[in-house]
Amino acid sequence: MLYYVHWSEQLRVAPTIELTSEQEEELTRLVRSKRTSVRLAERARIVLLAGQGLQNKVIAERLGIGRIQVARWRERYLQAGLQGIERDLPRGAPPVKVDVAKLVELTTQSTPHGATHWSTRKMGKVLGVSASTVMRHWQANGLKPHIVRGFKVSRDPQFVEKLEDIVGLYMSPPEHAMVLCCDEKSQVQALDRTQPGLPLKKGRAQTMTHDYKRHGTTTLFAALNVLDGQVIGQCQQRHTHAEWLKFLRKIDRETPKDKTLHLIADNYATHKHPAVQAWLAKHPGFHMHFTPASASWLNRVERFFRDICENRLRRGVFTSVPELVAAIDEYIAHHNPKPFIWTKSARDILHKVIRANGRLSSKKNATLH
Repeated sequence: MLYYVHWSEQLRVAPTIELTSEQEEELTRLVRSKRTSVRLAERARIVLLAGQGLQNKVIAERLGIGRIQVARWRERYLQAGLQGIERDLPRGAPPVKVDVAKLVELTTQSTPHGATHWSTRKMGKVLGVSASTVMRHWQANGLKPHIVRGFKVSRDPQFVEKLEDIVGLYMSPPEHAMVLCCDEKSQVQALDRTQPGLPLKKGRAQTMTHDYKRHGTTTLFAALNVLDGQVIGQCQQRHTHAEWLKFLRKIDRETPKDKTLHLIADNYATHKHPAVQAWLAKHPGFHMHFTPASASWLNRVERFFRDICENRLRRGVFTSVPELVAAIDEYIAHHNPKPFIWTKSARDILHKVIRANGRLSSKKNATLH
């Protein structure tokens, strides 16, 4: 606050600062110290000159700064002493207080008009805050409305038995046996691009046209050895029981004869065809184990399919099916196999599934009511 004294001409007179010897020594030390910031040293000079009785205008001219700035720090020193000039004044408008509870409730319990999920801008507009503020509170509360995860809880009546059977093979495989995770990846497309892309270079990502030409498809049959990660693969034109039988014969040829084979597969009808069952009956060394319905995540060959898609197929350019098959065979021959280690017990998985079923049931009941 500035004090005004009215004379014949209206003049502004700054409040007087009277410094003790201790205060003057302290301010002088701040001015002379090499460790003092430039701003604090300048403020200390303002107070020292004010203590000598100089007015704000004179101090401003001597230090080459604005008169309002001088008045501000003179007043701060009068109000709080040295602490008043050590702290910076708040700048701009005061920060807007966010109702975090309302933000979380809106994010988790509602959707914006005409959209399926909230964005930072839409939420910020509703709450009257910036998008960056919304993002900061979303991150603090672990909220990611822009992401949706796929899931499906198995309703297989024999889920527990199948789960314990397969997890038991992973965690405690039988002696003198091999455990193979088997499946087929159908409709693998040989895709060619309509125009050549540009290669990766500094400052520019690799480019690829969004449209493509189809040159046919193939089906990849694969068996993953959980002990060492080796893969037995075979590409075939179709994926009927005849091709599955052909793949079983390939497994029989490429595995040791003194080993019992435990094959883990899904419930696809091809795997249970009468002709397949008849062949298995003649080969007692083969033992089939089927995953529960809607639980393909138990079959670890799915991880291999994901890897080959990510590393070889998704960005690949193939002008024919033979070229695609050659690329798949090359990947299988040169990929880096790793031992498969399963850590979750059947009990842990079952508890998680029970919790998920409980949540789904409560959600369904709430919807009905």
